[in-house]
Formats: sequence, C-alpha cells, structure tokens
Amino acid sequence: MKEFKNASELLALCSEKNLPISEIMRQREIRIGEMPETEVDTRMARVLEIMKDAAFSPLEHPVKSMGGLIGGEAKKLFMHQSSGKGICGKLLENAVIYAMATLETNASMGLIVASPTAGSAGIVPGLLLALQKRYNFTDQQIQQSLFNAGAIGYLAMRNATVAGAVGGCQAETGVAAAMAASAAVELLGGTPEQCTYAASTVLMNMLGLVCDPVGGLVEYPCQNRNAAGVANALVAAEMALAGIPQLIPLDEMITIMYTVGRKLPAELRETALGGCATAPSVCEACHICQ
Repeated sequence: MKEFKNASELLALCSEKNLPISEIMRQREIRIGEMPETEVDTRMARVLEIMKDAAFSPLEHPVKSMGGLIGGEAKKLFMHQSSGKGICGKLLENAVIYAMATLETNASMGLIVASPTAGSAGIVPGLLLALQKRYNFTDQQIQQSLFNAGAIGYLAMRNATVAGAVGGCQAETGVAAAMAASAAVELLGGTPEQCTYAASTVLMNMLGLVCDPVGGLVEYPCQNRNAAGVANALVAAEMALAGIPQLIPLDEMITIMYTVGRKLPAELRETALGGCATAPSVCEACHICQ
C-alpha cells in the first residue's frame, strides 16, 4: 500500500482500497513498523487499557497534582452527574469527566497515553470511552477507531506541529480534538471524507488558542481545555454526521493552524509568561510562582 503524506492522499487511498481511515492507518503501522498484525493489535489493546485506567481511576481515588493546582475535579463532576443535576447530557458529561480525570492522572505522575501530547491526553479517550459507554461498542471497535485518531495526529505532526511551544494550545488540544472527532465519526458510521470534515471543523473552532500553563505545569488551564476540547470534538462530529460539509479541507486547515501558531508571540507558546499564567490569582495559588 502506498504511503500518504496528507489528507488528500489518505482519502484517495480510502477510495482506492474501499477501506476506512482506521484500516489504512493500521496497515501503515504494520508496514512501517515491520510487525505482524497481531503485534500491532496487541499494542493498541494496551493503549486502550492504559487510557481506561487513566480515565477511570481518579473517579475512585482522586489525587492531587504534583503542582497542587488540580485534583478531584473529575470526581466532583461525576458526583454532580450522579445526583441527576447534570445539564449537558450523559454522553458529553461522561466525555468531560473522563477527559479531566486523565489530566489528573497525568499531573500526578500516573501513566497516560500522549494523544498526541500529555497536555491534551484526555480528549481522545474522553470522547471514545464515553461513546463506548453510550453505544456499547466493543473494545475491538474502540481500538480500531484509535487508528483513525492516529492518522489525523500523524498528518498534523508531519505537516505542522502538535507542540504547544511551537503552535500554542491549538496545536495540542486542537489536534487532539480533531483526532477524537474524526475517530468518533468513523465509529458512528461516517465516511472518510466526513471524518476529515469533523477534524477540519475542530481546528477552525480552536484556531488561535494560546498555550499559557500556570507555573509551566501541565495542570491549569490544561485540564479545563481538555474538557472544552472534547466538547468541541463532539460538536464537530455531530455536524459531520449530519452531512454538513467543511468548506476548508483538512490539509488547508492544518496549514492555517500551523501558520497562526507560528505567529503567536513567545509569551503565548508554553513559556508561562503570558495569558492565564500571569493572572495574580493563579500566581498566588502556584508555589512555583512564589
């Protein structure tokens, strides 16, 4: 199978082989990694196992982050939902809970899957695990959808960046949400083209988002932005599945995201010298700032 370097080539392969994005990416992993398909599938099963533990364990055993800025937020949301007072609906509520929980696991030195980065690691598992709970998808189906997410992340890494230090938070949580949206669309029966519509919509909606971690820690506002990112992904997936096309193709949107990111001042690219990181209130709360 030919290599693909951008979304246009990926869609052409999907059409030529009559395969979904996930299987094109899975076959690429088998070929590039020079591994039998059983090994590739076993590794992805381990990825899902880690994602589940990172998303679920803080709901049972909340822990404070290393910097002390977050910890226990996911459990509070879970209890709020359990009381029947939630206003977002079970699917989005669960997605937000799992996304925020994963960031708590990361910030307390737990094991997570960078998807594509540690600071955005809650979005992909947040949405996919919520969809699994809502629609009873099997683990194998979720594992397959992760290859779809990986394809979108690969395109962003190859043609732009997923580093907040280079492109701002739009390159981290933005790309993560694009990955989640695309995977969700395929999981729910959408076409490869609709997957790219969803990914492009996410990047458009998160365009220009800055990276301003308090104290330079991947805690705050990172956890909140994972919650917002998973909501953005769900909205974009819904639009794509409804048949709403995206005027800007994914390849162009990735280029736009990269261009905008490079124009952000250094203070807004992971240096903790601008944005939320300079708010007096958070500086008082962060012992690193004192």
